[in-house]
Amino acid sequence: MTALPTVRIDFVSDIACPWCAVGLNALEQAIERVRGEVEVELHFQPFELNPQMGPEGQDVDEHLTQKYGSTPAQLAQNREVLRQRGADVGFEFNARTRVYNTFDCHRLLHWAGTIGAEHERALKHALLKAYFTDGRDVASHAVLVDVAAGTGLDPAAAREVLASGAYGDDVRAREQHYQARGIRAVPSVVFNDAQLIQGGQPVELFEQALRQLAGPRAGS
Repeated sequence: MTALPTVRIDFVSDIACPWCAVGLNALEQAIERVRGEVEVELHFQPFELNPQMGPEGQDVDEHLTQKYGSTPAQLAQNREVLRQRGADVGFEFNARTRVYNTFDCHRLLHWAGTIGAEHERALKHALLKAYFTDGRDVASHAVLVDVAAGTGLDPAAAREVLASGAYGDDVRAREQHYQARGIRAVPSVVFNDAQLIQGGQPVELFEQALRQLAGPRAGS
C-alpha cells in the first residue's frame, strides 16, 4: 500500500486568544475531512499575547479598550461575532471577566507534549474551554492542575512542573523561534514549515490548503 502524503502543521497560538479556539476547531474539522487521504502531523507552538501581564490579570473590557481602543458597542459586537463563529465550529464562548498571563499554560502544554501528542491536544482543548467557556483563572496553578487532571494527566506531576518552573526555557525558545520568523499575531497556522494561514479561518480554507499541499492524490 502506498503511503499517504504527509503534511506537518504547526499551530502557533495562545490560550488567551479567542480566534485560536475558533481556528483550532476549524482546522481539526478540515483534518477530519481529508482523513484517509492525507496524514497530518499537528504540533502546538506557544505564543503569548500578554507576556507582561501580572499574575492578578486585568479586567477584560479594560484590557481590550486599552489595547485596541474598542468602544463598549464594538466590544459587544465583537463578542457576538465570536459567539457565532465559535458555535459554527462547535466551540462555546461565554462571558469572561479577566485576561491572564498564560506562560504557565504553555509550560504545562509543553510537558504534556513530552508524554504524547494526544495528551497535549486534549490539554489544549481543555484549557481553551476552561478559559473561554468556564471563565476560569488559567494563571492559577490550582486551576491548571485541575484542568490537567481532567484530561487524564497525573495531577501530582502537573503540580511539580508548575512549581518547579520546568520547561520555561523550552517555551521561550519556541516563542523566540516564531517571533524571529515574523509571527506577530495568532492563530498562525504553518503548513510544512513554509505556507502560512493566519486567523480563525473557515473549515473550507484549511481543507483546501491541506488538499493542495498533499498533491493530486488528495481528493482523487
